[in-house]
Amino acid sequence: MAQIKELFDAYLQNALPTDGGLIITSYFDTETSYTKYEVTSYANVKDFYRTEEGIVFQADGYKQFIVVEPASYSKKHMEPAMRDGNHSIPYRFKEVDTFVTKRQDRIIMGREPVITYGSFTILEPTGENFAYIAYKDADVLETVRAFFAETIWKDARVPKTDAEKAAQGISKTLSRILNPAQE
Repeated sequence: MAQIKELFDAYLQNALPTDGGLIITSYFDTETSYTKYEVTSYANVKDFYRTEEGIVFQADGYKQFIVVEPASYSKKHMEPAMRDGNHSIPYRFKEVDTFVTKRQDRIIMGREPVITYGSFTILEPTGENFAYIAYKDADVLETVRAFFAETIWKDARVPKTDAEKAAQGISKTLSRILNPAQE
C-alpha cells in the first residue's frame, strides 16, 4: 500500500516528495459532525517552505473538495459556494455529486477539480483537524479510498457501510487529480 504520513512531520523529516503527492486536509466543525476535506494533488515542485501559517508549495496543483453534512445541518439548502468560510467549497449544487446515507447525511464531492497555478498553502491543522501526505504509488487510490472509508466512518460519524460506499465514489473523483502535470 502507498504510504501516508502526517504532512508537517514529513516536512520536518525532509520527506516531502518533490515529484508530487496527494495532500489530505480536514476541517471538523466543533459543534456538529459537519466535516470538510480538501485533497490536493501537486506536481512540478519548484520549492516548498514553512511559514507561520503552514507550508507553502510553489507547485502546480489540483484540489478536490468533499463535504460530509449531518442530516441536521441547518444550511444544507444553501449553495456550497455561498456558505461561511469554514463550511464553503468552491462549487454550486449543479457542480457536485451527492451521496445520501441511510440516515440522511449528505456527502458532497466536486465533479471537477479546482486548479491552482504557481503556489498554494496548506494551513497547519488545529484541534482535531489533520493534514496528511499520501505518497504516489501504483496503489495510492486504493490507499486513499481506505483512508476515506475510515475517516468518514470514525471522524465524520457516518455509518460504516455508507462510508465505504462514499469512499468508493471519492476515489473515482480523485483519479482525475492524481497527475496534474499530465493534463
